[in-house]
Amino acid sequence: MKLDTIINQPVIETDRFDLRPLRKSDMGLIEYYASDERVARMTTSIPHPLPPGMTEAFVARAMSDDRGEDIWAMDATRDNGPELIGVISLKKMDRNQSEVGYWVAPIYWNTGIASMAVEALVNANPMDNATMFASVFQDNPASARVLTHCGFQYLGDAESYSVARGATVPTWTYSRKL
Repeated sequence: MKLDTIINQPVIETDRFDLRPLRKSDMGLIEYYASDERVARMTTSIPHPLPPGMTEAFVARAMSDDRGEDIWAMDATRDNGPELIGVISLKKMDRNQSEVGYWVAPIYWNTGIASMAVEALVNANPMDNATMFASVFQDNPASARVLTHCGFQYLGDAESYSVARGATVPTWTYSRKL
């Protein structure tokens, strides 16, 4: 695994794709995939339908030097794929902890992309965290399998608000000691 740094955020290589910082040219594919209701409904923060300007604001925040979260594009160009097949992030928390979030374009579901991205992020541990957390909606068992496959341990049930659903949704919470 090779790490290079762009805008004070590392590029993380995997066998099939790179995790690299977002750039303005990603806006079209982010908007295309995030506009898919299946993607939006499995996140807490993506609304459906996606309002104008939201993708541009998301990318601008991701590229900001004073951001509270590092966001990477899953870039498959090294394997002759698209520049963006999903997004993964680490949100800074207190006490040397972070929260992992991710989504993958539906065309790449059940291909191991999410597991490979989470595993690469855990192994690189770019924030040098002691613990990473993640939560998934309980109606998304595939995402829960990604976390357990990557060594995350189940902590318990909780709830999170989903903007796309306009409702509070039951979640499973996981952690991984590093």
